[in-house]
Amino acid sequence: MKTILLCSDGSAFAEGIYRYGAWFANQFQAQTQVLFVTDVRSQKVVSTGNFSGSIGLGASEQLLNELVNLEHERAKLNNQRARLILKNADQVLKAEGLSDVELINQTGFLVDCFHDFEAGADMVVLGKRGEAAEFASGHLGANIDRIVRSSTKPCLVTPQTFAPIERLLVAYDGSPTGKRILNFLVDNADGFKDIEIHLLTVAKSDADTERSEQLAKAKDKLQQSVGHTLIASLSTGDPEQVIANYVEQHQISLLVMGAYGHRRIRHLVIGSTTVQLLRSTQIPMLLFR
Repeated sequence: MKTILLCSDGSAFAEGIYRYGAWFANQFQAQTQVLFVTDVRSQKVVSTGNFSGSIGLGASEQLLNELVNLEHERAKLNNQRARLILKNADQVLKAEGLSDVELINQTGFLVDCFHDFEAGADMVVLGKRGEAAEFASGHLGANIDRIVRSSTKPCLVTPQTFAPIERLLVAYDGSPTGKRILNFLVDNADGFKDIEIHLLTVAKSDADTERSEQLAKAKDKLQQSVGHTLIASLSTGDPEQVIANYVEQHQISLLVMGAYGHRRIRHLVIGSTTVQLLRSTQIPMLLFR
């Protein structure tokens, strides 16, 4: 892993983004990029259309001039805010021992700017919620779904508060995405060498020999690369509930799993394990598409 992209919005969740990003950067000796996108809509005060028919020509010209000046002032304030947010990010990351930090400010929309920078990154880090977190504490951030669904890179979704990563749980289902997760852990084994790794497969019944065999193969593959004992478990029940219970009972500090296993229409109708776990768990989740 060479480059980690941190997507910040300056919200209360930014601290978690920086601290978890720094942990991974230190573990894997990676370069860190911090991307802050100034929402272009925040600089638009009102449509500067033709008001002359409703308020008179002279008043219209005066109003338009005032609106233009106001937009200029908002642009200045947004630039100052962006500098302060990136300065804070730089201070936190350097306090965590990082020296190779690149600060990036763009104006536009995060979902549009994101892919230009994602292409050069090996992992993306973003907060579970954003600037409206205090008003919508039960909801996920507006950009998470779109970014995680469209990203080709592993996405680390972080909570507000940082906690050291000591135990990692892989929710393994034997799918192509699950195998990609195993390859990621094998390729980056040095970074996880001091981490206790758990493998959990959720089956329909205890007699599901196919899932049991998949779990055994996954354990053997990881065992050869990480060099220490793995804890593998086969459980039955609702995947969301089984995984959430395992996280709590074993004090898991990082959950690794595939994102959005069902088609989008199914997700809209009945929800998904990914979304429910993002809402219910208070630990970071490393998601793979």
